[in-house]
Amino acid sequence: MKRSGFFLTSSLAFLLLATGPACGADQTSTQSAASYPDKPIRILVGYAPGGATDSIARILGQKLGEAWGQQVQVENRPGASTNIAAEVAARSKPDGHTLFMLSAANAINPALYPKLNYDPVRDFAFVSNVAKVPGIVIAHPSLPIRNIVELISLAKSRPDGLRYASAGQGSPSHLTGHLFTTAAGVKMIHIPYKGAGPALIDCAGGHVETCFAALASAMPHVKSGRLRALGVTSLKRVEALPEIATLDEQGLKGFEASSWFGVVVPAGTPVDVVGKLHTAIVAAVADTQMRNWARTEGAELIGDSPRMFSQFFKAELAKWGKAVRESGAKVE
Repeated sequence: MKRSGFFLTSSLAFLLLATGPACGADQTSTQSAASYPDKPIRILVGYAPGGATDSIARILGQKLGEAWGQQVQVENRPGASTNIAAEVAARSKPDGHTLFMLSAANAINPALYPKLNYDPVRDFAFVSNVAKVPGIVIAHPSLPIRNIVELISLAKSRPDGLRYASAGQGSPSHLTGHLFTTAAGVKMIHIPYKGAGPALIDCAGGHVETCFAALASAMPHVKSGRLRALGVTSLKRVEALPEIATLDEQGLKGFEASSWFGVVVPAGTPVDVVGKLHTAIVAAVADTQMRNWARTEGAELIGDSPRMFSQFFKAELAKWGKAVRESGAKVE
């Protein structure tokens, strides 16, 4: 009996030792989520203040701060097409207090840059895709066209090629232009600018005939009549410009190319913390103020799950990687 008791006691001790660390880890994760956030949060943005990514980060940060009663700061780290901010985010402490606004640029960069100091899939935990903003095809009003069908016809009649402006080599607007010319079977000459602002200004001034741009950036020029909208690159029309047909409606079936903006955190962030952050983002997306902002900006709010966002990003990597290779885009 003594020997049996010895084995029973030893077995119990072994089980406690074997399960202790796991239980401790689960308890730590639960405690982390319960107290999260326990200090100010920063949202890293890879662009200068004033753009679409910055705008979305600020309104989202406001809503998260209101929900948690904690300070949420937007930190702009522009440069290298968001790679600088992405690397800082990837190397940050994985405790949920550093967020990064992942965007379409991050799906383009692995194919565009010879080497990155971070891996956008391995080094991040995906939280939620927050919003997407469709692109828009626009033309100077002097051109005798009012839609995509007429643009394609005009481009085919110009053997030397119509010109289109973009925000720069390898930018989403450049690659959307490439996808368009491929789908339409037309030749157009790409004129890269250093940012969407200069591209739109030159197009409005008649220095370049057409332009591919994000809807939010182009909308003031369209509303004022300085530029004419020919079509939007989403699969459904947008509330901000309901009279403008999609490229899909105008014969380019299945054409879709939008900018999007989601939240990721450093890999290794506790799952419970990611879950709490995801819940807060979904609540923010449903907020009336945020929805009114989206309607004004021509954005579509999403708020999907971490798994869905991860799968979406991997599909975007394949889509934009192919576009980079086909277009021959190079880092300027």
